[in-house]
Amino acid sequence: MDSGTTAVIRSALKGLDEETLQLLRQVAKRAEYPPNTTLCHQGEVEHVFYVVVKGSVAIVRVLDDGEERILNMVGKNGYFGEMGLIDDSPRAANCVTITPTTVLEVTEEAFDKFVMNSPSLANLLLQRILSNARNLDQMYIEDLQAKNEALEQAYERLKAAQEKLVEQERLERELELAAQVQRNLLQADLPHFPDYGFAAYLEPARQVGGDFYDVLEIDDEHVAVLIADVADKGFHAALFMAVTRTLFLREGQQSLSPAEVALAVHRGMFDIANNDEVFLTAFYGVLHRPSGRLTYIRAAHERPFLLRPGREVMALPGGDRFLGMMPDLELTEETVELKPGDRLVLFSDGVPDAVNESDEGYGNQQLAAAVANCESKSASEIVDYLVKDVAQWQGSADPFDDLTLLVLEAKAAT
Repeated sequence: MDSGTTAVIRSALKGLDEETLQLLRQVAKRAEYPPNTTLCHQGEVEHVFYVVVKGSVAIVRVLDDGEERILNMVGKNGYFGEMGLIDDSPRAANCVTITPTTVLEVTEEAFDKFVMNSPSLANLLLQRILSNARNLDQMYIEDLQAKNEALEQAYERLKAAQEKLVEQERLERELELAAQVQRNLLQADLPHFPDYGFAAYLEPARQVGGDFYDVLEIDDEHVAVLIADVADKGFHAALFMAVTRTLFLREGQQSLSPAEVALAVHRGMFDIANNDEVFLTAFYGVLHRPSGRLTYIRAAHERPFLLRPGREVMALPGGDRFLGMMPDLELTEETVELKPGDRLVLFSDGVPDAVNESDEGYGNQQLAAAVANCESKSASEIVDYLVKDVAQWQGSADPFDDLTLLVLEAKAAT
C-alpha cells in the first residue's frame, strides 16, 4: 500500500498506532466504483469495512412504508460498514455511491486480526457503533412520532367524515320529509267544471323546490288560479312556499280582487320573513265562470300564453314587481275575456330557462311555438306535450330550475 493510502487511513482512523497501520497496509484493498453503486445492502449480512479515499457515499435507510431517508453522507477519509463486521447482524441501511468513488475495503478476517492487535482501533470502533446506535434510535423515535401524528390526524379526519356523513344522512332524511310534505300540499286532483278544466305539472330541480300552483274554488261562480315561484331553492324555499301558499288560500277566501289578495300576501311575507332576502313571483287571477272574465295580477312572473283557435299565441299583458321585496308595492289588475276553446298556459321560469347539453336555453319563443302546436289538445294533453318537448330539448343536461306548468281550458260548447 502506498503512502497516500496510509495517509487516508491515518486521517480516517485517528489514534491508530504504527502496528495497526501496518496491518491495514497489508490487508486493505483499493477499489473504484461508479455513481449509484450499492456497497452495503440493507437487510443483508455482509462482511466488508470501507474507508473512502475520494468521492461520496450516502447512507440511506428504507423505512417500512418504502420511504427512503438519508441518515448520513460519508466523504473523503470517512468510513462505514464496521457494524456488520463486529457481529453478524444485517446491514441497517444501504450505502450508495453518489459520485465516482474510490474506497479501501477490509474483509472480516483481516479486520478481526488487527482489532485484536489494536485496542485503540477497537475503542474507536466502539464509539462509532454507539453513535450509530443513538442515531438509529433517534430516527426510529422520530419515525414513530410521525406515524402517531399521522394516525391521530387520520383518526380526526375519519371522525369528522363520519360526523359529516351522519349530518348528511339526517339532512337527506329531512329533505325527503320536506319533499313529501310539499307533494301533499300540492293539489293531487284539480277541480273540474262543465265549462272549465285544469291540468298541472311540477318537477323540482332538487328534492324540494320553491314553485307551487293552486286552483281554488271560491264560490259557485268564481275560481282562483295561482302559479308562483319563491326566489330560492331547496329546503328553505319549500318552507316559504308552504307559508305563502297558505297565505294565498286564506286571503283568496276574503276577497275577489286579485290585487287585494296579492297585497295581503305581500304584507304577510314581510311579517314572517322580516327582510327582503326572500321574495316571490306570482300570477294570481280570479275567473268569473259565467262571463269567462279572468281578472289577474302578474307580480314579476312569466307572462302566460293565451292559445285561441285560429289566432297566434299571445302573451298576456301587465306586470308589476315581486311580492315580498319592497314594502311600498302597487299592483295593477288586468282582465282578459276567455272564450270557449281558449287555453291559457301558465308556467314558471324553469320552462324557458331549461338548457340543453350545449348550454342553450329553451326560451320563450320555442315555448310559444310548442304551445301553438297544441291548438287541438286538451289541458292535460298540452301539459304532457310541453313536458316532453322540454325534456327532449334538455337531453342529459341537469335541470336548471323547478319546472311548473298550469293550463286552464275554456271548454267549447258541446
